[in-house]
Order: sequence, then C-alpha cells, then structure tokens
Amino acid sequence: MVDVRVLGIVGAGQMGGGIAQVAAQVGIAVRLIDVDERAARNGLGAVEKQLAARVSKGKLSAEERDAMLARIQISSDLELLAGADFVIEAATEDNEVKRRIFEAADRIAPAHAVLATNTSAIPITKLAAHTRRPEQVIGMHFMNPAPVMRLVEIIRGLQTSDQTIEVTRALASRMGKDLIGANDVPGFIVNRMLIPFLNEACFALQEGLGSPEDIDRGAKLGLNHPMGPLELADLIGLDTVLYMAEVLHREFGDDKYRPPTILRNHVSAGWLGRKSGRGFYKYE
Repeated sequence: MVDVRVLGIVGAGQMGGGIAQVAAQVGIAVRLIDVDERAARNGLGAVEKQLAARVSKGKLSAEERDAMLARIQISSDLELLAGADFVIEAATEDNEVKRRIFEAADRIAPAHAVLATNTSAIPITKLAAHTRRPEQVIGMHFMNPAPVMRLVEIIRGLQTSDQTIEVTRALASRMGKDLIGANDVPGFIVNRMLIPFLNEACFALQEGLGSPEDIDRGAKLGLNHPMGPLELADLIGLDTVLYMAEVLHREFGDDKYRPPTILRNHVSAGWLGRKSGRGFYKYE
C-alpha cells in the first residue's frame, strides 16, 4: 500500500489551506499549489493565522507551530506534483477547472499516486475518465472548516480500486478524521441533506418569516445545531451553495433543490459570505 509522505494539494483557498494544515499537523510534507501565486501565499497565511491562535491559547507550542509551517511548501507550479504520493484537488466547483487539473496531475504525478478530489457535487467517475489511471481516482470530501470538522466522505467512482479506497481511508484516519462511505451520486450524503435545509432557510428569509438572526437562532436553539443555516451558508460561500443547488436541481429535477431568488441575487451582487466580507451577514 502507498505510504503517503508527500501530499500535493491543488487550490489554496479555504478548503485547500485547511487540508494543508491538517496534513502538516500529523507530519506529512505538503505541496500547496495554486495557479495564482498570491492565492498560494494567502493560503499559507491563513494557516499561519490559525496556528498562531492555537499558540496564543496554549494549545500548541511555538516550536510545534514552526515545524508544521516548515512542512508546507507553496508554489504556482503544478510540476511540484512530480514528488507527490497523493494529490487532493481543492479548486473551485467548476467542472472545466477540475478537468484541467486532473489531466495535469495525471501527467505529472508519479504512477503510484492517488488523485483525489474534494468536490462536493461533481461525479468522481466523470473526473476519473479524464485520466489514464481511473482506478486511482477517488472522492475525498472534507467538511468545512477542515481543521475543525472531523468528517470526511469517501466516494468511490465506478472505476476506483479497492487499494485506492484503502490508501485514502488510511490517509484520512492518519489525519484524525472520521469516515463515511458514499455512492457516486450528485451531492453524495451530506450535501443531499444540507442543500434543502439551506434552501428552506433562504426561502424563509425571502418570504419575510424572520430576520437572519431569528432564523439562525431558531435552528441553533430549536434544532440543537451549533451554527444556523444562514451563518453556515456564509461560511461555505454563497456561490458554492448556489452551484451545489443548481447541480442537484439539474440532476434530480426535484424542486427541493431549486435555488431561491435571494441566494441568486446575493451571488450576483458579489455578496458571497465570509470570504467577500458580506453575505447574509456583514463581516469585518
């Protein structure tokens, strides 16, 4: 079985940076790559900020922090994947972008390397078909934020081998994650349940049933959720929520996945949530 010593991560946004942090914490060397070099630096900066907060709270020593950061190498050059034992694609939820990344990773990464995607909606089998190693392609869907959330969905494509499943499960377990298996259908398990919930909260807001604060407070106190649905949508990114809703609505033809107008309008306005400074709430 492949021993993952070097992990390549393509996409240095919130998810890619979070996965890099989790891997570095357990001693794995990380190659964090983004086509935009500034985005790669920002991704590392976000990890530094998270680790600094842990040091200030006494949960991590300065020496441990420095060792973790030293394990993360950033670049805008995909050729760095030539030294990776395992690659995780964590780019934007765009099928064409992911296809190009998988084609490049397949060309550059060693023959033994597993190619995984953190997609929340795009079929694994479809991405695997763009490579010469479809049996080594798998879905590895981390929850957001990756350093905090323990769950990882493991999604097997039609061509995925048993060995690829074993390598991926071993890596996720090493990273301290709890695992569930999901079939290769749009949305997998978690987002199949999540999107109707987020949609309904948006419809409630759109119809004036309550303020964002009241809707979220109702979910937290009435349903015992740690975070309200509108807060969660802002954290995920409203553009990502809209994309997932559109995919599920298109694939299943069920109106429970139909994106609300208020969600479309927020995305059109550039109010994407925490990452843009404004979504259903305003952020500093």
